[in-house]
Amino acid sequence: MEVADAIVVGGGPAGSTCAWKLRAEGLDVLVLDRAVFPRTKLCAGWVTPEALADLELDPDDYPFSFMTFDELHLHWKLVTAKPASRQHSIRRYEFDDFLLGRSGARVLQHKVRAIHRDHGDYVVDDEFRCKYLVGAGGTACPVYRTFFQQHNPRSDRLQTATYEHEFAYNWEDPACHLWFFDDGLPGYAWYVPKANGYVNVGLGGMATQLKARQGHLRDYWSKFVGRLRDRGLVSYDEYSPTGYSYYLRDGSNVVRIDNACIVGDAVGLATRDMCEGIGPAVRSGLLAADAIVTGSDYSLASVSKISGSGIASKLLERKFAG
Repeated sequence: MEVADAIVVGGGPAGSTCAWKLRAEGLDVLVLDRAVFPRTKLCAGWVTPEALADLELDPDDYPFSFMTFDELHLHWKLVTAKPASRQHSIRRYEFDDFLLGRSGARVLQHKVRAIHRDHGDYVVDDEFRCKYLVGAGGTACPVYRTFFQQHNPRSDRLQTATYEHEFAYNWEDPACHLWFFDDGLPGYAWYVPKANGYVNVGLGGMATQLKARQGHLRDYWSKFVGRLRDRGLVSYDEYSPTGYSYYLRDGSNVVRIDNACIVGDAVGLATRDMCEGIGPAVRSGLLAADAIVTGSDYSLASVSKISGSGIASKLLERKFAG
């Protein structure tokens, strides 16, 4: 049986950040992930300056695709606003692999199936043993299912679904565009250009509202890509969008039980206005690591529920999450 001080289940930004901080404090850390990195990960790839600061990552030191926007182009019916808002885009294929490698943790490809307690330790699939366990495996995280689901049940009202495609494209418009509630979509659409000739386009919507309308995001897709063409943003005929879902921030307070913690999408931390998840995931990974190392409380109080500020963010929060 392989033994480590801490096992992190999931190697995305939340898990790799937690592993990085635990390794910096001298713990032996093993990361288990069902995928081999680098791996394809659906995501618009929006990274905030706050997330970079938490990661102690200088853009000049990041060796892969990185793009900065000094303003966002927000479209709501006939109204367009261009608020100054310094944001960045990355490719998750590169970003996640970079963060995981930087963590210094041991990494094994392994799909976790069963976890149990044994004399105060955690035993994973009768193959791995640890004192500390961190669930960073996303919405379907086995650590969440085993230890936290009964304490933090999912709220269908806060489930968001996405449908998107990232592909190589010689884009001409370097701005990040977001369209809210086009064609009655209970959510928003995006166009996010990325460095080195890539672009991510997609749709996001609240699952319960889509179900109430007897719709699916794919029902909005053809209109969306048609509008991208009409707007001169993307002229492309080989789309193969894929969907996934995750949860917005709710009132979950049970994020540590004994020596087990959950972080990132295993908790459900995406912001309630823009559905942004990388920043909250990174912050939660840091907080969990600090709690493990210092023995202090693990609290999500410093993880913001919204990405922006002002009236627009409040309206979006109310519209998306009620």
